[in-house]
Amino acid sequence: MSLPPPPANSDSADTSAPSLVRTYRVWQGSNVFLFGGRLIFGPDVKSIFISVFLIIVPIAVFCGLVARKLLDDFPHHSGWSIMGVVIALTLFVLITLIVTSGRDPGIVPRNAHPPEPDDYNWTENSNNGQISTSRFPRTRDVIVNGITVKVKYCDTCMLYRPLRASHCSVCDNCVERFDHHCPWVGQCIGLRNYRFYYMFVFSATLLCLYVHAFCWVYIVRIKDFEKISIWKAMSKTIASTALIIYTFVCVWFVGGLAVFHTYLISTNQSTYENFKYRYDPQTNPYNRGILNNFKEVFCSRIPPSKNNFRSKVPREPLDSYRRTDIRPLSPLMKRTTGHMELLVGNSVYNEHEEEESHHRDGSENEARSKDSESKDSGLTDKSVDLSRIFHTEGVEGQESSVGRHPPWDPTPQVPDRIIEVGESNWTTGPRYSTQETL
Repeated sequence: MSLPPPPANSDSADTSAPSLVRTYRVWQGSNVFLFGGRLIFGPDVKSIFISVFLIIVPIAVFCGLVARKLLDDFPHHSGWSIMGVVIALTLFVLITLIVTSGRDPGIVPRNAHPPEPDDYNWTENSNNGQISTSRFPRTRDVIVNGITVKVKYCDTCMLYRPLRASHCSVCDNCVERFDHHCPWVGQCIGLRNYRFYYMFVFSATLLCLYVHAFCWVYIVRIKDFEKISIWKAMSKTIASTALIIYTFVCVWFVGGLAVFHTYLISTNQSTYENFKYRYDPQTNPYNRGILNNFKEVFCSRIPPSKNNFRSKVPREPLDSYRRTDIRPLSPLMKRTTGHMELLVGNSVYNEHEEEESHHRDGSENEARSKDSESKDSGLTDKSVDLSRIFHTEGVEGQESSVGRHPPWDPTPQVPDRIIEVGESNWTTGPRYSTQETL
């Protein structure tokens, strides 16, 4: 008779084999993923339904009340081509809209940690007896076709942005060849979807002009058939009149965008660069001539995505890097108000004690005497209980409730970042701000 194997220790199993999750489930940007990470949208993805509505409803009215009346008005049944062309053009507009909105625009993967500071000169400044280290250089100079171009350091993504990349504040990602964030498609427009965005805008302009023209054709045929004025003919087909007004307004928007982006392509600029830098033809380092600029957009190979949103990554390392990173506490740390104790500088900060401090009775002289005593000893009153609060080396925060596991386990990376008692705030080495300065 064989005995059943003893149950495995859950703690050891968790540490030895961390759970795997899809990358898109722990993605730090503001994107929305569908179909298991196969489609990626911006946080304003709902606006795409408005765009689809503004396309389909007018076309349905045109097909039902205008194009259907023109099916037999032309010889050799050529009136059917009116219906076929508008349906094909509408499908093309919708497909380019979905492709533009649902693909990776060229997101630059974030770094788990800031770049190594060995290659940079760090200066230390004394401020009230405390040593503070400088941040990374904000820009780096890159030579492009003999012209110096500055690339910025992104505090959020912890990297120097590639050429022509910028950080989208809506999606919270750095995007290669960032053009703009389009609310009508609910996505950033960048290196990997700019081609499809231009095709969407240009085909939508053609669709508006097509519907606008054949609405006039239908009105003129009513005028000629009934021998009436153009105004009376327009009153007999309200649908055509409404579509004429609607498409006229739309052409000003999408047509204006089509013309503007045609100019940008011809000069090899992005919308962001055009509004921010105002390149002259002689100083634009990316301008290769009109023909080559169009070839670069429409004939060059689209680079593959640098992100595999469906790949599986261990959940624990991602959480550990977040909690060891020098940034505000992540929600993954499961901080409980009144129970979390944090080591900040040379004192232990306890939220519960901070709230109770407002209700404590004590004179100002007593507080000053306590401060002087703590300065003599090199420790604050709260830091005396440091050994009681931190039972293991390398733990930054711990819940004080009895019988509970700590909200996170110590990792090998944490001890290098823990600030020892008596040291100044955040100065165990070079420290980097992870919040981007706007």
